[in-house]
Parts: sequence; structure tokens; C-alpha cells
Amino acid sequence: MHNELKITDMQTLESNKKTFEESTNPISIDLPDFTTDSYKDAYSRINAIVIEGEQEAHDNYISIATLIPNELEELTKLARMEMKHKKGFTACGRNLGVEADMEFAKKFFSKLHGNFQIALEKGNLTTCLLIQAILIEAFAISAYNVYIRVADPFAKKITEGVVKDEYLHLNYGQEWLKENLFTCKEELMEANKLNLPLIKKMLDEVADDASVLAMDREELMEEFMIAYQDTLMEIGLDNREIARMAMAAIV
Repeated sequence: MHNELKITDMQTLESNKKTFEESTNPISIDLPDFTTDSYKDAYSRINAIVIEGEQEAHDNYISIATLIPNELEELTKLARMEMKHKKGFTACGRNLGVEADMEFAKKFFSKLHGNFQIALEKGNLTTCLLIQAILIEAFAISAYNVYIRVADPFAKKITEGVVKDEYLHLNYGQEWLKENLFTCKEELMEANKLNLPLIKKMLDEVADDASVLAMDREELMEEFMIAYQDTLMEIGLDNREIARMAMAAIV
């Protein structure tokens, strides 16, 4: 599945690299006070979300391998990478003396998690890949890029490493969906209609905590939609189809 990088893939990686470099070299941004009770309280939930997100990603890739067992080795590599990220983000909380609110994080992901499990039980591989490899990945990368600019020095270094990992390999789900678009497009559109609105609700739910960390809700949503629509374009959908899918986020 992952043989040679095509020209368009290289252009995408270069574009992503430029975006990453711009996000990590801001001109001037006022950093929040990382020692306040209000910051630590908000961080306990934000940190829990990224820890749980990486755990979800690990579990989801292992589950996806049951649907395409011939891809077990590749999917296991991706799962291991997510666990490395989880350990890094756990260390970020320890560094600030903050205990992650994992109960909150599990509830935060519960609807998306539930939809993934339903799709898995039905053998709906396209839906599983949309949820994990497209929605969750785009959600994570966009949030990490915004967070890097306002993170404490320790967390910034960890998060930069995570983003570099994400950009070093082609998005697994993107490549599979591109190769199978002719047969999976209908399911892809339906799965998007059901799951994309959840991302907006999740961003809304965490907007106040993100604001305390100096992360703007509108910027988070904008970054996510750009990343998501870019991915859909790489998969091979046309502008009209992408616009129709994106509309699901504002319904």
C-alpha cells in the first residue's frame, strides 16, 4: 500500500512541513502563565483529551487490522507510534504537576468511540478509517499545531516531535480511501454526515478550557477544516463533493 511517494504526496508533505515550520516559529505571542490554578485546571482536561486520543488511535488501528489482516504489520507500527505519543503527553502533565482528568476525556470521545465500534462490528472499514485516520488525525494535528505556539517549553518540544511523526508517514487511511474511492465513496459520504458534526461539538465542549491555554476556538475549527478538506482533496473528491461534506460540520 505504501510504496513510493508520488509527486502530489511530496507536494503535500512539503506544504505540511511549511505549515509546521510557520506554526512553530511565531513572530510574537504572549504565553499564558503555566503556574496558575486556572491554567492547571483547564490543562487537566486538555491533557487528558490528547492522552485519551492517542490511546483511542492505538486501539482503533489494532481493531482496523482485524478487518484487513494483511496490513497487520503496517497498522501495528502506527499503533506503536500512537502509544509513544501517549507517553510523551503523559509526561507533559507530570511536568506541570497536573493530573489528567481521564474520566472527562473518555466521555469526550464516547460518541466517536461508539460510532467506531458500531462500524467495526458491521465490518464497515471505510467508516472506521474515516473516523480514525481522517477525522481524529486531522483533529489532532490541527490542535497540536495551534497548541505548539502557546505551550510550555517541555510540552512544546514533545508536541513538535509528535507532529513531525505525523508528517513523516503518509496518512494510512487517506491512501486506502484514495485507492478504493470508486467503491467506498457512498459509505464515505454517509459516514462523514454522521461523524463530522461530532468534531464541531467536541471543539465547542472544550472551547473554554482551550481559551485558558490561549488556544482560540475559531482558529482550532479553521485549522481542522483546512486539514480535513485538504485530506479529502488528496483522496480524490472534487470541490463540489468536498463542499457538500464540509457542510455537515455546520448543520
